Amino acid sequence: MKKIQAFLFSQKIAPYVFILPFIVSLSFFWIYPMYSTINMSFHNIGNGYSEYIGLANYEKLLGDKVFHIAVRNSVIYTIFTLIILIPIPMLCAFLLNSKSVVGKRIYKSIIYLPALVSVVVAGILFRYMFSEMDSGLMNQILQFFGLESKQWLKNWGTGMFALLLLATWRWTGVNTLYFEAGLSSIDEVLYESAKVDGASAWQRFWHITLPLLKPTRIYVTTISIYAGLAMFLESFMIYGSNNSPKNIGLTIVGYLYRRGIEKNDLGYASAVGLVLLIVALSISMVYLLSSGMFKKEDK
Repeated sequence: MKKIQAFLFSQKIAPYVFILPFIVSLSFFWIYPMYSTINMSFHNIGNGYSEYIGLANYEKLLGDKVFHIAVRNSVIYTIFTLIILIPIPMLCAFLLNSKSVVGKRIYKSIIYLPALVSVVVAGILFRYMFSEMDSGLMNQILQFFGLESKQWLKNWGTGMFALLLLATWRWTGVNTLYFEAGLSSIDEVLYESAKVDGASAWQRFWHITLPLLKPTRIYVTTISIYAGLAMFLESFMIYGSNNSPKNIGLTIVGYLYRRGIEKNDLGYASAVGLVLLIVALSISMVYLLSSGMFKKEDK
C-alpha cells in the first residue's frame, strides 16, 4: 500500500496521473473514432460484410452531384452566417456596453433567450412560420402588404432565407455576449486618453475597439465556420425530414446522415465525413493564418 501511495504521489508520476483522464477520453472519443472512420472510408460496408475498395469512395464523391449540392448549400449557408452573425452581434455588444443604456441585464437576458430554446422546437416553429398555407405567419405578412402567398420551403432562395433567419434568431444573443465580454476587458483609460487627444467615436472604435477585439472576433468566427459547415438539425426540423424538395436544404452532414443511416452505406458516409473534416480544418487554418493568429509577437 505504501509503495502504491509513494508511486502515485511521486513528483515524476503525478503529472501523468493528472492527465490520464484526458488521454483516455481523447483516445476513446476522438483518436479511435477517427481511426475507424479513416479505415471504413476505404471499405464498402453493408449488412454483415466489409470489402476493401481503396479510393473508390473518394472517386465516387468527385462525380456525385448530390454531394456537390450539399457542399454548395453548406458553404453558402456558412458564408451568410458569417456576414450576419459577426457584425450584427458586435454592434449589439457595442450598444449594450454603452454607459447610456439602462437595464443592460434585462436586454442581455432577452437577447440570449432564443439560445435556450431547443433546436427541435425552434425548427418546428419556423416550419409553421414558413408554411405554404395562407395561415402561415410569413404568408400572412405578405397578404397584409397585398402580396400573394409563397411556397417558402420549396424554393432555394426562400428556403435558405428561412434557415438563415433561424440561425440569426438563435445565435445573435450568444455571439453578442462573446463580444460584450471582449469589450468589457478593454481598459476605459484607453478611450479616455483618445478623447483627450481629440479622437472621434469612429476613430476610437476603429483604432481601439476593433484591434483589441481581435481575439474574440477570431474565436467567434472560427466557431461560426464550424457551426455553419456542421449544420444539420435545423434543416432537418424545418423541412420535417432529411429529404427537402430538390435537395435545397441538404447539407454535408445531412448527406452523411442520408448515406450512413438511411442507406446504411457506412463506408461512403465515412468518406463524406472525412471530406467535411478536411474542408472545415482547411478553412479554419487559412483564416487563422491570414488573421496572424500564429505570428510571434514582438517583445
